Amino acid sequence: MPDDFERMWTDLAPVGRSTASGGYFRQPFTTPERELSAWFVEQCTARGLRVESDDFGNVVGWWDTGSGPAVLTGSHLDSVLDGGAYDGPLGVVSALAAVDLMRARGVVPTRPVGVSVFVEEEGSRFGLACLGSRLATGVLDWDAARVLTDRDGVALGDVVAGGSSSLLASVGTFVELHVEQGRDLVDRGAAVGVASEIWPHGRYRFDFTGAANHAGTTRMEDREDPMLTYAMTVLAANKQARLAGQRATFGRVAVEPNGTNAVPSSVTAWLDARCSTDDALAELVSVISAQASDRASRDGTSLVVTAESVSSSVAFDPALAAAVAADHEGGDWPVIPTQAGHDAGILSAAGIPTAMLFVRNPTGISHSPLEQASIPDCLVGVSALADTLERLTA
Repeated sequence: MPDDFERMWTDLAPVGRSTASGGYFRQPFTTPERELSAWFVEQCTARGLRVESDDFGNVVGWWDTGSGPAVLTGSHLDSVLDGGAYDGPLGVVSALAAVDLMRARGVVPTRPVGVSVFVEEEGSRFGLACLGSRLATGVLDWDAARVLTDRDGVALGDVVAGGSSSLLASVGTFVELHVEQGRDLVDRGAAVGVASEIWPHGRYRFDFTGAANHAGTTRMEDREDPMLTYAMTVLAANKQARLAGQRATFGRVAVEPNGTNAVPSSVTAWLDARCSTDDALAELVSVISAQASDRASRDGTSLVVTAESVSSSVAFDPALAAAVAADHEGGDWPVIPTQAGHDAGILSAAGIPTAMLFVRNPTGISHSPLEQASIPDCLVGVSALADTLERLTA
């Protein structure tokens, strides 16, 4: 017998969890993430879903009913470093539970329904967000993806065979349920909401280069210190994002030689920038880069900025969003934007009509062990997803 929502959630809770922080380390193709992938296949099999995978590690469990373009749902099982429990897995568990609920209601879809798991959504190992869905849609070529490396220098091509994917060939609509990664639904007093758009966002590598030297004997005026240039760049990014009402974050940094008693020779830092429009994103990164370069010239250091990934703004199909949100008990669900990236954005940009459902997060905190969602709200989300799948397959 397949497990119900609460049992599934209990089964997943300890996998990849840090005893020190309570956060999750479920990086792609590591033991915890592979354990979750095997669990997903078991759950699909218990429900009689036909399991199909591609050469990149993406998996779909198909409920082969009806005919015509399929309706796909699901999310991802990987996490950021020291992440929360709900980002990704909530959408997978809810999708399986929604299939159960539809069957309990006696629903027989007129179109096939699939439950998906896309790999490496977070980009926490190989540095490119939504890697699995990019490969599945064909917007990223395997030859370009296979050379991506993790922090230990292991290439993606060394851990997965690669090749091609036909998982999405029959998909006519995609619906992703996700925990909200902010406070919009909390402020509205709503358990669930529907996405209107995803802000454009990008990841940029800033390589600052200077000259290693002795921390004690080198006078301050004689230094070519890339850490100083980096520090001023972080402050500039914070100021410019605040002035523009946008988002800029330096959350990862690598220093060489990384010694306490040495002026660094190089600092590599990654900027995550998100803005309300594509033009605003380009302007923000340009201003930050210009201020960083100006500072480098004064510090005697050098700077190279590389755009590692940039995702344009995604406006979800407004008619589909309105249809998903409308005419529910208690009124229409709110339609809200999100500043977080999702596989749904990749599928939408690839031409697949796409909708997203959000479940309220009472803390408003995400990418952290403090990320939360109550069981009652999660069950409302399951019901909302089942309602949506019924509408789309009626």
